[in-house]
Amino acid sequence: MVAAVDHSLLDRVRTRLAQQGAEPTPNRVAEAVRSEGGLIGDAAVLELVDALRRETLGAGPLDELLSMPGVTDILVNGPGLVFVDTGSGLRRVGVRFADDASVRRLAQRLAASAGRRLDDAAPFVDVRLRDGTRLHAVLAPIARTGTCLSLRVPARQPFTLSDLVGRGTLDRTGAELLGEIVRSRVAFVVSGGTGSGKTTLLAALLGLVGGEERLVVVEDAAELSPDHPHVVALEAREPNVEGAGRVSMRDLVRQALRMRPDRLVVGEVRGAEVVDMLAAMNTGHEGGCSTVHANATADVPARFEALAVAAGMSREAVHAQMAAALEAVVHLRQDRDGQRRLAEIGVARRGTSGLVEVVPAVGFPRGGDPVLGSGAEELEQLLAGRARR
Repeated sequence: MVAAVDHSLLDRVRTRLAQQGAEPTPNRVAEAVRSEGGLIGDAAVLELVDALRRETLGAGPLDELLSMPGVTDILVNGPGLVFVDTGSGLRRVGVRFADDASVRRLAQRLAASAGRRLDDAAPFVDVRLRDGTRLHAVLAPIARTGTCLSLRVPARQPFTLSDLVGRGTLDRTGAELLGEIVRSRVAFVVSGGTGSGKTTLLAALLGLVGGEERLVVVEDAAELSPDHPHVVALEAREPNVEGAGRVSMRDLVRQALRMRPDRLVVGEVRGAEVVDMLAAMNTGHEGGCSTVHANATADVPARFEALAVAAGMSREAVHAQMAAALEAVVHLRQDRDGQRRLAEIGVARRGTSGLVEVVPAVGFPRGGDPVLGSGAEELEQLLAGRARR
């Protein structure tokens, strides 16, 4: 990090400044170096000041990655393994930390800036930072390779569907069809794996909602920032160090229903809030939407079932709620080369057994024309019926 200064001197200077509560100005750093028995030149002092300021004010060695155009994720798997994703998959970069203690200090400082504790007694944290970046950290030795950081960087400005067409996420046909789904107030979820672009697509779709409609967005950690004039955003909260003050997703969904939403948006369904969301979408709140982790459109009912049953609903009740609430599933996939793309749109159908299934309506093979599936006619009828209302 600072070639002219050995790490032991750097640690002593850092400790001395921390004990003094002093900002690392050139004069204070030079004085601390002399107090610790060191002797370095002016250029080394300035280099040391820059390094200490990055540690105390920014994200240290990660600052240059955070400023990269299009960055979505930064992953640190210990002091010497840093990866970045700028939209085309993860790649290793040459950024390094001096040692695991440096990674640990950065993780603890970032967590503390968001009011969260991170130490041996609480060795992991998941929190949103002030700039909207989502931080997840696990300290060593829980993380065997060294302290691990995951930074999910929010888009600097919301993408439009046209932007996503330009990036190859979807083609014109897919964009037009998704636009019809939003304008027709069809209830839908965006499914896909981690990093497939679910939140990015959902934000773009919400930008198509008419300005006269009120969006109430509920999230575990704020990530959605749709380009829309009337958005009310609610964010869950973890308990403080005393174990008090927790606000769950279920709490927020219930509150959202009292806030006169034209569209209820649950950023991601991954817990008991699925019960309240399905109930809300069965009480006249058309056009509700969310995201969910799933490997395919056909897996979404099973995912919802597992979450709702764990929250105390019976299997029959879950599917009865889904049958009345869920209408379409938009599935995204991230290919091996990192390309995120629309893979399929499916429609929900209740079978003779009473269980809900999602059948393919339109598939979007990479590099090929859209392919109609067995649910294509149902989707067409659904959109046509809503258009007449």
